Amino acid sequence: MKAALAVVLVLAGASAAPAPLPDLDQAPPDAVSVIRQRTRLLLVFASAVDNVAAGPLVVEARRVGAAMRTWQVVGSRRYALSTRLRYVRSPTHAHWHLPGFERYELRVTDGTLVGRDRKTGFCLNDAYETRALNRVPRWTGDCARGRPAAKRVREGISPGFGDDYVPAKEGQSIDVTDVPPGRYVLVHRTNAERVLRERSYANNAASVLLELHGARVRIVARCPDSARCGT
Repeated sequence: MKAALAVVLVLAGASAAPAPLPDLDQAPPDAVSVIRQRTRLLLVFASAVDNVAAGPLVVEARRVGAAMRTWQVVGSRRYALSTRLRYVRSPTHAHWHLPGFERYELRVTDGTLVGRDRKTGFCLNDAYETRALNRVPRWTGDCARGRPAAKRVREGISPGFGDDYVPAKEGQSIDVTDVPPGRYVLVHRTNAERVLRERSYANNAASVLLELHGARVRIVARCPDSARCGT
C-alpha cells in the first residue's frame, strides 16, 4: 500500500513539473555597413536570435472585442503580455509583428546613446536550425500575411532554431548622417523589456565595437553575450 502511494505521489509530482521555458540568445550584429539613402547615411546590419533552451517560444494573439490580446504560451499555461501584435504593411510584406522583440542601439563607448532603430516589430519563425540535427521546423507560417482581420495569430521559435533579419530590411538600420567620426558600440538586444518569460536573460544582448567615418565602417571587436564592448 505504501509502495503504491509512493508511486502515485511520484507521478503526481512529475505531472506538476513546470513546462520548460525558452532561452533567447542574441547574436552579435553581422554584415555591418553604411549605405546612402537619398541624402541620408544609414548604418545597416543583420541580426539573429536563437532559442537555445528546451522550451519553445510561442506567442498567441486573438481578438477580444475590437482588441487583439496577446499571450505567451508555456506548456498548458498562458501568460498575458503587455505587448500587442500589430498588423504592419510595408513594401515587402504585410503581416502581424511582435513589437520590441529586438532593439538596436548605437552608443558612444561611454554608454551615451547616439541613435536607435525604428523597426516596427518581428514576425517570429523558425528561419534556420542552430545545429545540424535535421529537426523539422514548426513555425514556418508568415504570421497571417494579408489577413489584417485575422481573429487568431500564433508565431514562435522552436528549440534549436533561430530567427534572423537581413540588412536594410524596413527599420533594420540606424541613421548616422550626423554622427561624428569615432568609435561606437552597436548593441543588439532581444526581449529588452523582459516581456517574454525565459530561462535566463543573461544572453539577451550582444554588440560590436566599430569605427565609423562617414560612409566607411570597420569592425574592431565582437562581443557575444554582452551589452557593451570595451575600448
